[in-house]
Amino acid sequence: MTSVHAVQLPPADRSWRTVLRRRPFHHHNRLVAAVVLANLCFVGSFDADRLTALVVANLTLAALIRQQLVINLLFRLATSVPTHWPLKVRWTLGKVYHFGGLHVGAAICATAWFLVLATTTTGPPLVLALTWTIMALLGALIVLALPRLRAKHHDLFERTHRFGGWSVLVLFGVLSAVQNPVFLWPLALVVASVALPWLRLRRVPVHIVSPSPHVALVSFDHGVTPFAGSSTTVSRNPLLEWHSFANVPAPGRSGFRLTISRAGDWTAKFIADQPSHVWVKGIPTAGVGNIDKLFTRVVWVATGSGIGPCLPHLLAGDTPSVLVWSTRNPRRTYGDALVDEILGVQPDAVVWDTESRGKPDLVALAYDAWKRFDAEAVICISNKPTTWQVVEEMESRGIPAYGAIWDS
Repeated sequence: MTSVHAVQLPPADRSWRTVLRRRPFHHHNRLVAAVVLANLCFVGSFDADRLTALVVANLTLAALIRQQLVINLLFRLATSVPTHWPLKVRWTLGKVYHFGGLHVGAAICATAWFLVLATTTTGPPLVLALTWTIMALLGALIVLALPRLRAKHHDLFERTHRFGGWSVLVLFGVLSAVQNPVFLWPLALVVASVALPWLRLRRVPVHIVSPSPHVALVSFDHGVTPFAGSSTTVSRNPLLEWHSFANVPAPGRSGFRLTISRAGDWTAKFIADQPSHVWVKGIPTAGVGNIDKLFTRVVWVATGSGIGPCLPHLLAGDTPSVLVWSTRNPRRTYGDALVDEILGVQPDAVVWDTESRGKPDLVALAYDAWKRFDAEAVICISNKPTTWQVVEEMESRGIPAYGAIWDS
């Protein structure tokens, strides 16, 4: 394996175009700004019905853009272009997973328009009570969704978003029925969108193997074999807490696996308890790894259990790829079977044992792999700081790079 110290990184481009690819100017925030600017086109004098229409339109966009069927459609459309299209076009299409910016922008605008509506509403006590209750709920949802609060109090954010969101739909439906029933139709579409995944709620058996106290390899086979690059949400208490993990289907076999590593109270308890059943809902949903099909050759960069989302693509082999995996003592942590399976499809993988070699310069390793493999893009699956570092440093050197943005 090439020594990381021998890798010569070219200087990063510091032009304005490169700066605009970095935070806070990435595609997610650009979409937030686009939705806000589109809403500003409607600023003026309003009557109650026009304000309500703007609120409903934004709520509908905010809800539908998070619907699993819509997400899968967006990924299918974005990744359906041929690989002979210009790289710059495919580079941009690969950012499809930033669609959450539409959700954020629409939610902010819906709340802003409703505040204008609330401050101008007059009428019976019932109408005023419904209006200000909805306003309070929308305000709470926005505040608890702020990145720092969401990260610090994620369980509270998740439950408030779920029960508060449901409450807003119910109360807004009652308010519309009282004032203008015409808005019940788009609200019905939103309710159907929200309810659809819950109609597929089921409790399914699982088989769990823990090669170490750090990780659980969870096998499912309940009649669903998801596509590579998808994720499944699982729960032990469906009304309180859900966690999303990348599906690992194996070619020619039914069912799939999840790799769950210790990363908080829920995962630690899951690994220790090894439950016989878990709850699942909805359908397998496309994630960032899907964009590999936009490129002729890619580099997968993973740290620790980030190997899980990479593994189905490595096993499928649909897009030629090379793996860079940095982890602590891989065989002791993940077991010989999993490591042998990875090396069986990736004999040239760079597997960096951080226990014996210390932490590597992943940017240098990724660049070296990209250059040696003549790849078009880099996909990084790691924690937030590492992912952002790899993505931004690659893109500052003109290399399309992708990684999760933790917007949900």
